[in-house]
Amino acid sequence: MRYLHTMVRIKDVDESLDFYCNKLGMQEVRRIESEQGRFTLIFLAAVEDVEAGKSKKAPLLELTYNWDPETYQGGRNFGHLAFEVDDIYETCQKLADKGVVINRPPRDGNMAFIKSPDGISIELLQKGPAKEKAEPWASMANTGSW
Repeated sequence: MRYLHTMVRIKDVDESLDFYCNKLGMQEVRRIESEQGRFTLIFLAAVEDVEAGKSKKAPLLELTYNWDPETYQGGRNFGHLAFEVDDIYETCQKLADKGVVINRPPRDGNMAFIKSPDGISIELLQKGPAKEKAEPWASMANTGSW
């Protein structure tokens, strides 16, 4: 058995691509449009997985956009996506500078949570050992749910 992808439903392609690609740094590796099924599938890979993702050998994030309007609720009950990052503080700062709310700041130098425009929780984990606690993160309160 091989893990292929995680699928999340989205309501706005441009808003979601802005978040996942421009803010989080993922890259689109393929797209499927189904006129008959009335949906678009957009497959994204983490930067380090782009080449493997193009050959379908890396786990991907599948964004599913249904052309007919639907209301999606409960991004939190999905669970979460998780990404390993080289520097948790730098990553959170870059995301905050781009307007992304850091719902659970990396107070421990190891873990943070943000949310996608569709309410999907995303966990960011420090690669390797936790970083030393540092301000402003160490004393920053949670914002909303994560």
